[in-house]
Amino acid sequence: MIEQYLGISTDYVIIGLAALVLLMTILLIIFIVQMTKLKKRYKIFMQGSNAKSLEDTLVYRLEQVDELIEANASNERNIDSIFKTMKDCYRKTGLVKYDAFNEMGGKLSFSLCLLNEKNDGVILNAMHSREGCYTYVKEVIAGNSIIQLSEEEEEALSQALGEM
Repeated sequence: MIEQYLGISTDYVIIGLAALVLLMTILLIIFIVQMTKLKKRYKIFMQGSNAKSLEDTLVYRLEQVDELIEANASNERNIDSIFKTMKDCYRKTGLVKYDAFNEMGGKLSFSLCLLNEKNDGVILNAMHSREGCYTYVKEVIAGNSIIQLSEEEEEALSQALGEM
């Protein structure tokens, strides 16, 4: 009947189907062999070293990763806190040593300028004489002082601002 409709002999159809079944059987055998090899490799892989399972190792490593993530987050919080604190710390300095009085030697007097990130801070001036040491403090706001500065104080401020 197939011969009449298709014009092909049933012998050819049976031979073709037999070849197809043979090809499928060969492919099935190949896949079974590959699957067996894969199962063997999987068992070896899962055994790990010293009879320790891979799952235990993975769980341990994942716990370590979680601990590292937590430690990293803590470090980031600490760093942010440090940077916030650093904005108010004196980070810029300028120091000028000089002789306040002509009869004195050794440059025992000094002007010390301490500024934070916003260029706010103080200028500390210590003048040494034979009678004693006199210390003065002048406030600096945004890199300027409201009170008139001496030449040495101006130089210390310039050093702290990085102008020298």
